[in-house]
Amino acid sequence: MIEINNLVKTYENGESKLYALNQVSFTIHNKEFVVILGPSGSGKSTLLNAVSGLEKPDSGSIKYDGREICGLKNKELTAFRREKTAFIFQSYYLLPALNAKANIQMGANLANNKDITDIIKAVGLEGKEKNLPRQLSGGEQQRVSIARAIAKKPEVLFCDEPTGALDETTGRLVMKYLVDLQKNMGLTIVMVTHNTNLAQLATKIIKMNSGKIVEITENKPKKVDEIAW
Repeated sequence: MIEINNLVKTYENGESKLYALNQVSFTIHNKEFVVILGPSGSGKSTLLNAVSGLEKPDSGSIKYDGREICGLKNKELTAFRREKTAFIFQSYYLLPALNAKANIQMGANLANNKDITDIIKAVGLEGKEKNLPRQLSGGEQQRVSIARAIAKKPEVLFCDEPTGALDETTGRLVMKYLVDLQKNMGLTIVMVTHNTNLAQLATKIIKMNSGKIVEITENKPKKVDEIAW
């Protein structure tokens, strides 16, 4: 379980401070699929970065199964992220000189994971292992980034607009892989998106505006084929 209490994150805005996060509190239970919604500038990406340990808040508390991470030193925080979390971005961030399998293996190496065959199969990349990123479609590149993240064997998977650069057909395919992986591997997923329809896939929906949570809704998830795009 992840417990977030009274998170504050500010940025300098001339002579004043801009609150990216303003006393944000909520809880994420194990194996939940949480979607964070909000307009640009609402603080949702800052929240994702803070909860995942990529960015330190000014104040507040983030506890993973009772362990406080806000006070960790940089070396400790890096070790925590390596062991507990993985991240999928809108931009794929693949190494262009490495083929698909080698890119995935980079994630596996962080967890001393020797066999990635099942992961490659799970994301539908069989036969594409030797392709360089430039030889893959956008959807295939995103699936490589998903496989790389999953190969770390994380407990929590953070996703920042994972379908933002994809067309509807490809985006639906990617979301099907994510939903299936979440169920089959028992992952906790926390995803930021502008697409309000994608929120219907979540078990919990968090709406943000101006650095604050304005609504938290428990949701009965729909299937990917059941939602509009």
